[in-house]
Amino acid sequence: MPEISPSKYTVHATWDDAPHLDAKTKRELWDSTPPYLRDARAKGIPSLGAGAIYPIPWDEVSCEPFPIPVHWKRGYGMDVGWNYTAAFWLAEDPVDGVLYGYAEYKARKALPLIHATAIKTRGEWITGAIDPASRGRNQKDGTRLFNDYIQQGLHLTLANNEVDAGLDFIWSLLSIGRLKLFRTLTETEKEYRMYRRERVMGKFEVETAQVVKKNDHLMDSKRYAVRTFEKIGAVRPAADRDQITDFTPSDARTNY
Repeated sequence: MPEISPSKYTVHATWDDAPHLDAKTKRELWDSTPPYLRDARAKGIPSLGAGAIYPIPWDEVSCEPFPIPVHWKRGYGMDVGWNYTAAFWLAEDPVDGVLYGYAEYKARKALPLIHATAIKTRGEWITGAIDPASRGRNQKDGTRLFNDYIQQGLHLTLANNEVDAGLDFIWSLLSIGRLKLFRTLTETEKEYRMYRRERVMGKFEVETAQVVKKNDHLMDSKRYAVRTFEKIGAVRPAADRDQITDFTPSDARTNY
């Protein structure tokens, strides 16, 4: 073991040092691990991990839109801000547990009334997961915005907003085909292709890799929806099943 000091040593462990991992298991672990973590987890080599957060081609994670069956659970994530407010809708296939992103909303510089009205067109009964302190707001402003949207008739709960754990979880779902995105989600596709980390110099001249916080409103909304889906996912009430506005994919012109 490399000696750091007379009383400290470093231990460098790799998957090859784990006798209980066979070749098949190692391959499965490698395939399900985000690229920026592969060297760290497989070889014990620290990695800053700059680059695409989801380096899987859009064509592999997207699918043709289809009518969402009435008995599937649905929910959405919501990212709020003055420059942009976004929402992303998910539906879950109860047979295999696959999540489908089927609708999106993204608009800028409008009052909560405008955003809430558009979001409710997808189904007023659907519950959303929102980050009340998003876009750098303090807790007081975040709470006020949360209450504003509640007053506008949205059913909301606080999202699980753990960033790194959420990104890893979504990566794992994408890599095994348990999260699919409708090809009609044009704004989501744009953000997906540009979503990345970059190296930055932090305190004490320590270099780190951080998520680029630009054009990521739908990516955040998707993360909130996925990570909080067990809490927000619900089946359409029988009394509302004569309405079909939320069955159809987003209109490419309006992103509703």
